Amino acid sequence: MTDAEPSRGNDDELPVPRASGLPSPELRASDADRERVAEQLRDAVAEGRLDMAEFEERLEATYAARTYGELAPITRDLPGAAAVVPVSMVKPPAESGSWGERIVGGEGSSSWGVAILSGFERKGRWTAPRRFTSFSFMGGGDIDLRDANFADREVVFNCVAVMGGMNIVVPPGVEVVVRGIGIMGGFDHREDGVPGDPGAPRVIVTGFAFWGGVGVERKLPRAERQRLKEERRRQKLERKDARRELYGSGRDDLDALDDGANDAGGEREEHRDLVRERHEERRERHAERREQHRERRESRRDERRRRD
Repeated sequence: MTDAEPSRGNDDELPVPRASGLPSPELRASDADRERVAEQLRDAVAEGRLDMAEFEERLEATYAARTYGELAPITRDLPGAAAVVPVSMVKPPAESGSWGERIVGGEGSSSWGVAILSGFERKGRWTAPRRFTSFSFMGGGDIDLRDANFADREVVFNCVAVMGGMNIVVPPGVEVVVRGIGIMGGFDHREDGVPGDPGAPRVIVTGFAFWGGVGVERKLPRAERQRLKEERRRQKLERKDARRELYGSGRDDLDALDDGANDAGGEREEHRDLVRERHEERRERHAERREQHRERRESRRDERRRRD
């Protein structure tokens, strides 16, 4: 009787070895992974390897992908597709101040706004939901996203403005897509199509405007404006120190006058911007009131005609 070899079990149950560093096709892909694929597709369009129809189709599949197995075929026929990106099983914390830190999930702190002969505003530290619906009738609304968090990477603002208006303010780096329809009114398309930063949210503005309008503008956050202001002051001090070292203390008085004039000029510019914004707000309110008075006069005139 020969000695039997120790049992090793069923070979089919043994795990299949994988190349080191290759992610499993069943592993869930992250936003960063999808952005890497999207960037590779953009490079392929720029190089003429894909036309716009193929690019849009693959980009849609990229953002809909949930696993590495779904992402892999999208760039299989493009250069660099074989590059292996190491996968970490531990999710690193989002970098402070990054877009990933501002996409927080959840339901959003406010999902609608109404302005009927009045106004509404959403600004400061609030969470924009996946879909925000707003309506204005002879009124106005202000939606400020400069300091906002986002419930998802893509948020939709559905704006209906009837003889009224709305204004949406986005920070630099956010991609804006405008799809609204205007009849004797309109949607602002100036920021439509401006490329966004990698990982930044996408803001889609849609809806309907009748005798009204929906504006979209891009502004720096107040903290960033203050930082730039302090940076300009620091640069002025550095130039002042450099001139003092070059020409001696005899130019101190001239430097003081120069810096004072520059500071005063900056303050005057900020003051002019503030006054200009207030004048624009007053003009909008006056225009709304004139429109209201005109409609009341027409209504009274029609009423008198019916009585006569």
